[in-house]
Amino acid sequence: MSDDPTRESGDSQRLLHGIDSPEALRRLSRDQVEQVAQEIRQEILENVSQTGGHLASSLGACELITGIHYVFNTPEDRLVLDVGHQGYPHKMLTGRRQAFDRIGKEDGIAKFLRRHESDYDHFGAGHAGTSISAALGMARAKQHQGLPGSTIALIGDGSMTAGMAFEALNHAGDLQQKNLVVVLNDNEMSISPNVGAMSSYLSRKFSAPMVRRMKGWAKEFLSGLPGDMLHWARKAEESLKVFFSPGLLFEALNFRYVGPIQGHRMEVVLETLENVKQMLANGDGPILVHAITAKGYGYEPAQQDPLKYHGVTPFDVDTGKFAPKKPGPPSYTKVFADTLVRLAREDDRVVAITAAMAGGTGLDKFQKEFPSRFYDVGIAEQHGVTFAAGLATEGMKPVAGIYSTFLQRAYDQVVHDVCLQNLDVTFALDRAGIVGADGATHQGFYDIAYFRTLPNTVVMAPKDENELQHMLRTAVEYPGPAAIRYPRGNGFGVPMDPDIKTVPLGQSELLRDGDQVLIAALGTLVHPALEAAEELAAEGISAAVLNARFAKPVDSARISALARRCGAVVTVEEGSGMGGFGGAVLEALAEADVSVPTQVVAVPDRVIEHGNPDRLREGLGLDRAGIAAAARAARAAADDR
Repeated sequence: MSDDPTRESGDSQRLLHGIDSPEALRRLSRDQVEQVAQEIRQEILENVSQTGGHLASSLGACELITGIHYVFNTPEDRLVLDVGHQGYPHKMLTGRRQAFDRIGKEDGIAKFLRRHESDYDHFGAGHAGTSISAALGMARAKQHQGLPGSTIALIGDGSMTAGMAFEALNHAGDLQQKNLVVVLNDNEMSISPNVGAMSSYLSRKFSAPMVRRMKGWAKEFLSGLPGDMLHWARKAEESLKVFFSPGLLFEALNFRYVGPIQGHRMEVVLETLENVKQMLANGDGPILVHAITAKGYGYEPAQQDPLKYHGVTPFDVDTGKFAPKKPGPPSYTKVFADTLVRLAREDDRVVAITAAMAGGTGLDKFQKEFPSRFYDVGIAEQHGVTFAAGLATEGMKPVAGIYSTFLQRAYDQVVHDVCLQNLDVTFALDRAGIVGADGATHQGFYDIAYFRTLPNTVVMAPKDENELQHMLRTAVEYPGPAAIRYPRGNGFGVPMDPDIKTVPLGQSELLRDGDQVLIAALGTLVHPALEAAEELAAEGISAAVLNARFAKPVDSARISALARRCGAVVTVEEGSGMGGFGGAVLEALAEADVSVPTQVVAVPDRVIEHGNPDRLREGLGLDRAGIAAAARAARAAADDR
């Protein structure tokens, strides 16, 4: 087989085609396992270049995942992958090779691990830092029940910036969990380049001049020693290595440290894992294996720019070039970033915070212009929110750009550290609502419900990209906690006002008047609500359309007056129907003693899987047809009274 994993070797020669489970992999000789890893890398390239998906992380983990499945007896031995970005080799070895043409699509396999998808997906996750905690729980459960097998957590060094990972290490070491292995995949990358003292510690320890000099001295010294003295000197050398390596940290947590090893040399990976398996049999756990890898390994464009090739759209394998993007409206992410830069130029109290997602949130632009006022806290949303609270206590104006789904991990800090103290923190919630191919772990459905219940908060959602810039100014100037939610993807192409103004607090916008049904819509669903009103008008139903703007405080006076006049109400939102904007409207109507038929059009109380966003909205009734149908039902109920 060619050394270049991007070159076709001929389907008939691929060992991978005969592997539908790890059991089949384990029937191969050790010499054949490296070829399997190379074939996996090649198939990932072939598939992802056509479908899009997570590329660089999976390319970098081929040897480690193949080696773990070969040496350990999965599924009896449990394998837990952190986040799941690196999970494509795992999926290919566990019977899902043929399903890669529909990855991330309706009725297709998920981009991340899902327990219901395979008996080998022992724990599902789309958020970082969970693997060691989950693996420890599994290992402990096996111990309680007297079940055989070990548990292996594969975690990247990027996920090690999550405090939860160290909480789990601390607990596992305290329990002295004998059947637990943690494999640290050290590639110096998460999604954005890693930040923090821990990340730099891992690399500094191997590059420090003192360490290099001491290794040289030790080698020279040992070469001249006889017999017994040589034996004890080598023992001393091993102790010195541990002292000057990350092993010191992990050994202090009661882990047996193994490494660092070269994570792309299959013979090294297999030998190390076999030794680790024997150590477990001898009762030497918990064990941490430190493997050095390169994100994007085996495909030069991805290895040179792993951030660009982390999550990709279809591309040409030979050139590495992506299809040119069609000109279109700016994304909400770009409008947010551009507006925040403008506001920061006006007010030097404005600072930006993100949690390992500078590029994803658009804040890399802010970083370039205001490096001293930009903070990437790593995969540590809890710390990031409380850090923002501390900044606010001293008069700064922190803006935390965090995906809606990721801010869920900092709920207590939002409540306890920001809202209860009424601190001036702005939360910019990117990827609110349906996100599409990334699926259930990344859908941003719950932010309205949890923010709306909190004291002192303002919760906003713009109908378009122009309104987003005005809402951001409103949030930054508001002297307490404020949240703005906006979707993934491009805006509508509306004209952008040159001057950025504040939006009157709690004031809605009547876009279309009517007297038979009120459609109160929040966020970008205002546009299909207007389309639904046009459809209803053709049927002789007069619908008023209200751009609510605020989920808290809602415009109770206007909503109640319009509801009383129209006699029927429909609320529309791309968020959870339980506790969301619709609930706020119902509460406002009850307080005003207005009793009219009301339909809440929102995300139902069930898990929404991956798929095309437009088709998902259609299936949930969050489109023109669904809104119009709800309006007809509300009007019919009013007529039957």
